[in-house]
Amino acid sequence: SKMTVKAVKMPCTAPNVYTKVPDGGWGWTVAFAFFFVEALTYGIIKSFGVFFNDLMESFDETNSRISWIISICVFVQTFTAPLSTVLSNRFGHRFVVMAGGVLISTGMVTASFARTVVDMYVTIGIISGLGYCLSFLPTVTILSQYFDKRRSLVTAVASTGECFAVFSFAPAITALKEQIGWRYSLLSVGVLQLSIVICGSLLRPIVIKEQEEVKAQPPEEPTETKYMLENEQTRTSIESIDSGVEITTSPSNVPGKTKAEPKSEEPKEHVQILVENNSTPPEPKTKLLDFSVMRDYSFICYAFFGLFATLGFFAPSLYIIPLSLSLGIGKDHSAYILSAMAIAEVFGRISAGWVLNKKPIRKIYIELICVVLLSVALFAFPFASEFWGLMTCSIFFGFMLGTVAGTHIPLLAEDDVVGIAKMSSAAGVYVFIQSLAGLAGPPLAGVLVDTTQNYSSAFYSCAAGMVLGAVFLALVRPCKAGLCQRQQQRAEESAAEVLPDLPDDFIEMDIGKAENSGKGCDGV
Repeated sequence: SKMTVKAVKMPCTAPNVYTKVPDGGWGWTVAFAFFFVEALTYGIIKSFGVFFNDLMESFDETNSRISWIISICVFVQTFTAPLSTVLSNRFGHRFVVMAGGVLISTGMVTASFARTVVDMYVTIGIISGLGYCLSFLPTVTILSQYFDKRRSLVTAVASTGECFAVFSFAPAITALKEQIGWRYSLLSVGVLQLSIVICGSLLRPIVIKEQEEVKAQPPEEPTETKYMLENEQTRTSIESIDSGVEITTSPSNVPGKTKAEPKSEEPKEHVQILVENNSTPPEPKTKLLDFSVMRDYSFICYAFFGLFATLGFFAPSLYIIPLSLSLGIGKDHSAYILSAMAIAEVFGRISAGWVLNKKPIRKIYIELICVVLLSVALFAFPFASEFWGLMTCSIFFGFMLGTVAGTHIPLLAEDDVVGIAKMSSAAGVYVFIQSLAGLAGPPLAGVLVDTTQNYSSAFYSCAAGMVLGAVFLALVRPCKAGLCQRQQQRAEESAAEVLPDLPDDFIEMDIGKAENSGKGCDGV
């Protein structure tokens, strides 16, 4: 009760204390904050394609060199993910996200004054990239801690912020450029991103104290006292103290029924009494970063899935406008294609969240189906030759991208991968491994475009990476099942080694004592 009063007095600073995952409460506010963080991080990154042609003309650079701006940004964002995990565990999610918002805004505002493409590498690539990491990952991590049964659906709906951002930002920035130029437009985006600081201030910490709450309940003491009184009444007629505890605390403990279950309750009752009598154990020291997940084969396969799938996440949104312009489609219609892709992604995220929220369902298999269909969508782009064909491919790609992009990080919390207990560290390591693809993806597509003079080659490279990702994703569940079987085998072998140490007549002797005590009680 003291904790509850304290939380009421300091609603913005005190942590929320629950006995179990709330599946709501302040979590709805965190979901609201995550919606805007998504919009102002990944939404801006995916909308950056509207600046591509302006930067190429202003700096007189090639596709591949301009692509390095977003490539370095995505690389820094993902490569520094372990740093984000360490800082969040040390200083809290709120402070880290607010600091990230300041870095993002600083980088974007400074980039509006850049004179060379190298200046953009430093400002947007490094400074804003680090800010994106510090803002996004802690937000999605703490959101997963507030929800359990609704986690997939809430995360999917909240992550639609980036889709609404692309839908609104792409036409808005295009219109703004016509009025004030690309530099002032980029400056305006940087000022807008400063609102991430407000979103970070809403990330209230959550504390789950399930065991402590159970131990503090008053009804437990009378139960223990009852056990002690029963033991006193039967101690004189039972020679073994252990047998006395077993028999007197058994539901069948009445005269004449002492043979019913003489040993079946022993492990359970001994554990219960030890827990009740012990004082509250000291809380284990939290690891700033737990690399033990790297010993889990299922996580390794999932990390390789993220590595190759990332090749197909960013390049299409960057190259869809240049591809449409190369086909003779106007600038306004090109912006509409990107907006349509964003709207389709909204429906994809919500649909994936709704499906994955159903129980019982093997979520890893649903994700695999979505990745395969996403590969098909990427292969379809080169076959589009006019506006409506490109629009159809973009809508299909956007929907399938939403099903994967909105769920691949929260899926780490599922038992098929690592589980909620290791979600924070696993997310840091997972996104860190993604950084290699984030660095290589856009420039690789840019080199292919410069070499072939055809934007279709960029989509082929993305599709190839997505297919490899699907292969590794298909191996996650078999690896997890094999690991569980090996752990069960080791447990059985350990039990088999312990059992022979007991005397052969141990159980028979104890049952004999129980029978004698039962006869003594009948005689009384």
